Amino acid sequence: MTVATLELDDMQGLIPRGYSTLRRACFLMLTINDPTSARTALGELTPRVTSGRAEPSDTAINLAFTSDGIRLLGLDTRGLDGFPEEFVSGMTDPNRSRLLGDTGENAPRYWRWGGPATPPVHVLALLYARDEAGLGRLEAGVRQGVLATGGLTELVRLGTDELTDHEPFGFRDGISQPLIEGLPKATAARVNGTAGDDVVKAGEFILGYPNEYGLLTDRPLLPPPHDSAGLLPRGPGGTDADLGYNGTYLVARQLHQDVDAFWDYLEEATRRPDGSGDPAARDALAARMVGRWPGGAPLIRAPWQDDPALATDNDFGYFSTDRDGLRCPLGAHIRRANPRDSLDPRPGSAASIAIGRRHRILRRGRAYADGGTGSGGERGLHFLCLNANISRQFEFIQHTWLNNPNFNGLYDSPDPLIAPHRDHRSTFTEQARPVRTRHVGLPQFVSVRGGAYFFLPGLRALRFLCAATGKGEQR
Repeated sequence: MTVATLELDDMQGLIPRGYSTLRRACFLMLTINDPTSARTALGELTPRVTSGRAEPSDTAINLAFTSDGIRLLGLDTRGLDGFPEEFVSGMTDPNRSRLLGDTGENAPRYWRWGGPATPPVHVLALLYARDEAGLGRLEAGVRQGVLATGGLTELVRLGTDELTDHEPFGFRDGISQPLIEGLPKATAARVNGTAGDDVVKAGEFILGYPNEYGLLTDRPLLPPPHDSAGLLPRGPGGTDADLGYNGTYLVARQLHQDVDAFWDYLEEATRRPDGSGDPAARDALAARMVGRWPGGAPLIRAPWQDDPALATDNDFGYFSTDRDGLRCPLGAHIRRANPRDSLDPRPGSAASIAIGRRHRILRRGRAYADGGTGSGGERGLHFLCLNANISRQFEFIQHTWLNNPNFNGLYDSPDPLIAPHRDHRSTFTEQARPVRTRHVGLPQFVSVRGGAYFFLPGLRALRFLCAATGKGEQR
């Protein structure tokens, strides 16, 4: 089996690294006011952007652009083959909003950023540091350099909590992440026999490499006149300039988590007949909605109580041991987000697992409290994910697995945690023998506060986009 050699020096570090040792972060949403001045400012910042060559010791900077941002920098995304329609039209396109469930109170017109009622987002600066003091220094330096020329305006600062291994609802997070084939961690996992089904072809996350179909995912290729200076690598055939190589697409969504509503609902749903609370039943129902106990143990292995020894266990399937959902409910969040071996065709087979690998995403989100918006005690997640094909990966998961009320043979049962629950009509079912239990009237636990699709270019492509000279020749 041939494994592609990854050009880590040309990738932004967020793809292979994730920055787990940099526990503080903030994300700056920027608007381009003057393209010429913006290119100059971004061009001066480009040498400081962190590559994927090694784990950064103290700080990291990455840059990403919306489709409108790329157009303002001088490259018309609408007229180029290879930029996908979902990226070009954006997350707030009406058809896309319906697909993602961004309707009702989640509709883009109510968003704090990224929506039609707010100034446009063109650039995303992702800043990471080992501690709060380091983040403050990094942020001040970036602001001084990027905003001083007047070419860019800061639209919003998305602050984050210090990175931990738990998300705001109180559950251990970050356990189920795919391993990118070609990175040392994936290679070591295969050698040690611990890889399971988690090793995924690099092309599912990085443009320019074979994906799970054995093909190259579509990416933007520019005719030779666009890159007369030769800043970009060449695509197949050696003529077109490959703008997408070593880049990816970044999905960003600010998700408000109503922690009190979640636990209040569980408390009411599990009261004893005399009206008293039942903490053990409450926590068990929470675990069944998630598919893991708060400590991380999966219900497929620990169905009746938490087991600290299984806190990071991720090597399991569903079909052979729990096809009917008696251990882990069919509609549990983790069973929907990654169905593993339970998909057609031939559930339980290698073909089923192969289907699942074509819909994986790399999650890079960070939890927040207040989020820098001054909203007073709000908690949630700045959801970030990386994928080479937004439609086949992020959007498919959101629409077909999470929001689908008929997922896995269920009825009126979208994802109990993050899917829209309109008019309290949603249900959650605990499969059991002889009688199942249906929990009705689920309120909205997660609401969308903002979102956008970004292109996270490779470093050569980043220099090309931000070049301050020769734009007439390149464009």
